[in-house]
Amino acid sequence: MRFPMSRTSLLLMTAAAPAIWGSSYIVATSFLPGADPIMVSLLRALPPGLLLLALTRQVPRGAWIWKVLLLGALNFSFFWSFLFLSAYRLPGGVAATVGAIQPLIVVILARLVLGAALKPLSVGAAILGMGGVGLLVLGPSASLDPVGIAAGLAGAVSMALGSVLTRKWQPPVSPLTFTAWQLTAGGLLLVPIAFGTGASLPPLSMDTAIGIGYLGLIGAALTYIFWFRGIAKLGPQTVAPLGFLSPVTAVLLGWIILGQALTPTQMAGAAIVLISVWLGQRAQRPQAPGTQGRTAAA
Repeated sequence: MRFPMSRTSLLLMTAAAPAIWGSSYIVATSFLPGADPIMVSLLRALPPGLLLLALTRQVPRGAWIWKVLLLGALNFSFFWSFLFLSAYRLPGGVAATVGAIQPLIVVILARLVLGAALKPLSVGAAILGMGGVGLLVLGPSASLDPVGIAAGLAGAVSMALGSVLTRKWQPPVSPLTFTAWQLTAGGLLLVPIAFGTGASLPPLSMDTAIGIGYLGLIGAALTYIFWFRGIAKLGPQTVAPLGFLSPVTAVLLGWIILGQALTPTQMAGAAIVLISVWLGQRAQRPQAPGTQGRTAAA
């Protein structure tokens, strides 16, 4: 017997995804130092996708084939490729700040594609979150590179559009199956990118197995099941602000595990990010029946 999940429980489960993504930096640098990022992305997407596909034993058919290919490209192939290009061309703080525009893009695209209301509080929360991320990760030596900025913006648009279309296109399958389809499609589309850029496989070792296993099974398969389910049940404009939790988690883990310094400015940035996430959820909170009418009458 299945019991309905409360909105709060669903939000917490969805929020676990970006929190886990925030640990990817420590895992990659600790277990996969020097590994080619595009090849790591391929290994992070394709094997877990094929594993989930084997478990579900369902494949897309008809129009869902091209829809899944597009979603896999937007959510994984294009997004990860642009993300790594931005990270290569920009300091990490600048790249993270540019990518933080994604929730704002989601709010706009949700209006254009889904017809969702454009709420001023959602827009304000997204802008506030960007400022918080800037305080959290930007350093005094931050520099700008046009190609890196363009790649960061392209990556943000890619995942934002992928999130909105994931809500718009809901196949009659479970979130696990939908995740399997998208991961597999994204991984397959990364194959020509990886080998076309001369990406090489990381050396075989226990550290490599641990790193790829964590990033693929936990950081991709499990988290995207949570993420896509949240998008389907709550809507992309509710889920997108939760992505701000990723840089907060990364900075906190760097402080706790690696002993990295945490400045007052960073602590203020983390507080601002958390406030923006709360405001973003408040903006999308469903009104109680009859509330709107009473407000109008007042």
